[in-house]
Amino acid sequence: MGQPLHIGFIPLVDAAALIVAVDKGFTAAEGLDVTLVREVSWSNVRDKLNIGLFDAAHLLAPVAVASSLGLGHVKVPIAVPFTLNLNGNAITVSPALHEQIAAHLDGEIANPLATARALARVVAARRASGAEPLTFGMTFPFSTHNYQLRFWMAAGGVDPDEDVRLVVLPPPFMVDSLANGHVDGFCVGAPWNAVAVDRGIGQILHFGPDILTSAVEKVLAVRGRWAEEQPDTLAALVRAHQKAADFIEEPGNRDEVSAMLARPDRVDADAGIIHSVLAGRLAMVKGGPVRESSNFMSFGRNGAARPDPTQAAWLYAQMARWGQAPVSPEALKIAKAVFRPDLYDAALGRQAAPASTGDPIGAFAGPVFDPANIAAHLAAFEIANMRG
Repeated sequence: MGQPLHIGFIPLVDAAALIVAVDKGFTAAEGLDVTLVREVSWSNVRDKLNIGLFDAAHLLAPVAVASSLGLGHVKVPIAVPFTLNLNGNAITVSPALHEQIAAHLDGEIANPLATARALARVVAARRASGAEPLTFGMTFPFSTHNYQLRFWMAAGGVDPDEDVRLVVLPPPFMVDSLANGHVDGFCVGAPWNAVAVDRGIGQILHFGPDILTSAVEKVLAVRGRWAEEQPDTLAALVRAHQKAADFIEEPGNRDEVSAMLARPDRVDADAGIIHSVLAGRLAMVKGGPVRESSNFMSFGRNGAARPDPTQAAWLYAQMARWGQAPVSPEALKIAKAVFRPDLYDAALGRQAAPASTGDPIGAFAGPVFDPANIAAHLAAFEIANMRG
């Protein structure tokens, strides 16, 4: 085997391809000696990748873009040759907040536009009574969780920077923060929403695909220079993780995958809960009926593992919408170049796929996303806000 590789990860189900690739022997079969390093916070993963303590990392997709643009931290160009998953998040709230939203609801609780408008009424009522603003947890400022919360709230007329508090919490700490009353709700990846429901302290309000039909979540990230210097190793990593993603997608392998992820040195969560996540069958409230979604989380099926620059463009648009990045053609170009379908195709010996057409994001509200015209896309939201 070649030189040992160290890959950082956070205990989440969307690290499954990394874990399965190593524990099932797919990386070893590619001649790779990989050690997985379990971390707690995304800042740790980002920083250790940036300075070279990690050769590769399980990374929030927006962090890869932000790092390449030098937003919020040092500028380190990142390359994404493999998408670890699409979707997998959920918005969970306390039973008390769920009851308040239901009491102010005009429509179906499953409709995110209806719940967002109900949340606006709850916020207004709290303000009128002199109560403290609601607090929501998300995993990082540059995260799909942050953008999904903001997108949902803003659609109902809630200003996420003025009307509520958004705080950063590591994923494994979300459940205890809700139990202790430190937050009223959160958006996080699996399995922590299901864990909150299982403990009876949270109720899932919306699955991530209710907000965005297809959202890139975590990626296999490497430094851009490392990708150039280690092309054979990078290609081997892509092949091993594609094999892992294909293995995970087979329903007959769910028991084995769940057991791998449940280990204390991996995700450290109940194997039954992880199995339900992989199957896309989750209870919204403890003891309640199970909701099934074939789109809850995707690893390798339907091209999910192939990086899509349009997804990177959408993430950059959110950074611009919420004041994290300026709007510029050059920044958009850099953002899209982070996602490297060319590296994915070369590693697997595949022909380049045609560029995506239409709107692959599928947001529940707002204009159809046009990656070629970010400024017009953002202007449409501004106009909608003024009308609202």
